[in-house]
Amino acid sequence: MAAISSNDLKNGITLQVEDGLFTVIDFQHVKPGKGGAFVRTKLRNARTGAVIERTYRADERLEQAIIDKRDTQFLYRDGEDYVFMDQTTFDQVPVPAARLGDTAHFLKETGKAMLIFHGDEIIGVELPASVELIIAETEPGIQGDRVSGARKPATLETGFVVQVPLFIGPGEVVKVDTRTGEYITRA
Repeated sequence: MAAISSNDLKNGITLQVEDGLFTVIDFQHVKPGKGGAFVRTKLRNARTGAVIERTYRADERLEQAIIDKRDTQFLYRDGEDYVFMDQTTFDQVPVPAARLGDTAHFLKETGKAMLIFHGDEIIGVELPASVELIIAETEPGIQGDRVSGARKPATLETGFVVQVPLFIGPGEVVKVDTRTGEYITRA
């Protein structure tokens, strides 16, 4: 662990705090007219996603956690685990479904993902901003039904349901935003 000053905080830095592992999502240096300067922060728990607010004195020493990001490829599901392959060492890494959270909705075989490690523990998964998935099931569009902005539910190959325009049919490939879970365009 490396010690850094509270004055050196930046968005995205991961800190080892007494409550666990937290990522800085927002910070503000405050210099009141009276008294010493301080840093007001918003921190996201790397394991649970909970957001907390903390205030630190200026020049207070904090422990920066060393985070390792590895390019991986999703291979297959093995019971409750998702198995990824490290792109550099070709090691297979099983990841529990609970650790993936909502990102599991957008994983398909041979899909790319970035696993985030703290030591040997997997603390998160980052996906590309969008993925292309096949529509497994949806109601067919009716000829002439082209109302602007109208949507219908469609089930993707991964089982996730997304709202798509009326003209999209089963078997078509669509691009989906992995951050919001919304339809972007036809691929």
